[in-house]
This record gives sequence, C-alpha cells and structure tokens, in this order.
Amino acid sequence: MLKYPSESDKRSNIRIATFFTLLTLATATYSWTQQPVLAGKTTHLAQNTVPVDIKKLPRLLGKATVVITVNKAPITIEVDGTNAPISAGNFVDLVQRKAYDGLAFHRVVRNPEPFVVQGGDPQSKDPKIPAEAWGTGGWINPGTGKIRYVPLEIKLRGGKQPIYGQVQEDGKIPVLRHRRGAVAMARANEANSASSQFYFALSDLEFLDGKYAVFGYVTKGMDVVDKIKQSDRIQSARVVKGLNNLKK
Repeated sequence: MLKYPSESDKRSNIRIATFFTLLTLATATYSWTQQPVLAGKTTHLAQNTVPVDIKKLPRLLGKATVVITVNKAPITIEVDGTNAPISAGNFVDLVQRKAYDGLAFHRVVRNPEPFVVQGGDPQSKDPKIPAEAWGTGGWINPGTGKIRYVPLEIKLRGGKQPIYGQVQEDGKIPVLRHRRGAVAMARANEANSASSQFYFALSDLEFLDGKYAVFGYVTKGMDVVDKIKQSDRIQSARVVKGLNNLKK
C-alpha cells in the first residue's frame, strides 16, 4: 500500500494535499484497464505483474541531453543512464524515434501545491480519441504491434545495480530523487507498467522516492515547465548529446 508520512513530518501538508493527485498519477493506465482508481481508496502497488525482459529493452550507458520544445521555448534535460539505464534508454529511444513530437501534456497539477506536469501518451495525438482518455495509453512498438513496457527501476544509495520491479519501502533512499525538476516515468498500479508517459516534478516530492523511476533532471528551462498548461503540446523532442550512449 502507498504509505504517507506522519503529521509531524514537515512536508506532510504537501503530501496529504496531493494524496488524491498521486492516485491519479498512478492511474496512467494502459489498454488492459480503462477504469480509474476510485478517489479515496489507496491502491496496492503490485510487483512484477507485467513480465518485462530487460535484455530486449534499449539502454543508455552513460548520460545524454534531450531538448524538449514547448510553446516555442526549450527545456533541457540531462538523462542519467548511469543510474537508470533502462528508463533513460527507453526515453532517449522514444525521443530519437520522434515519438513525443505533437503529444499533449494531459495532466498539470499545481494546486493546492505544485505537484507534476505529465505527458507522453501517444493517444493524445489521435484526433479520434477524446481528451478524457488521454493518460491511458503507451507507446506501441511497430515491430511487435504491442505496447512496450519498462520496469520500475530504482538504484539505491550504496547499491551497485538498480533494483527492478520492486517498490521500495520508505526510508530506502534512491540515488535519483524526486527533487524539483526531476523527470520520471509515470505508470499504472503495476510496478512494471511504465511505457512512454513521463512527468516533471514541480517541487521536491520525496514521498514518491522509490515508488516511481526518476531518470533525469531539467538543467535549463524549468521556467518553461512552470508555464505549461494542460493540453499544451510538445512541439519537438531531440537528443542533442550522448546519442552514442544508446544501445539497442
């Protein structure tokens, strides 16, 4: 179950205020389930319910730089394949494929406290799919005709390798944390259900650490992220450095 901090925690006001928002974030569900998590009910984060063979997934061995353009303004992201090779590799591969071009940011949560800006659902580019359904899709691999899933990937401090498919308990500190400007994979309840959707953290969100995979940080253009509105679109996303570190 999702665990939330005690009232004595200094950040409890943000965490409690975003309780229902977190449930909404967790319901970036894919094609097998169209029903959202009911408000007021805590969701169980299942382990390894979506089989994923990481050997077949792209990897980023090192770092890369991606520039996303929104409203004609650039957002520069340093993608960290050293500490999140699968999540970073998946993202850079999709950027290289121009899979994010034209996609909308379907979820923007700033009240009562800054939370996330989320996008990356390929369905948001399909005029036949209503906006109400955005956030329920993932990237379909043209080679297989199926959604490509990536596992939850968390590398803990002091660890040599990332841990896959396991939500980490509170108190276990990952290398890549949810500080303001973090870029992470959105997913459904299942730990291994991430695909193409990602989000920007609008503030420090430590209570998400170990539950969602951070794979990079905004290094320039956070002011652009702060101005993104729901339904704004990614005009382009390009790898400007480190593409040679992508291994397929």
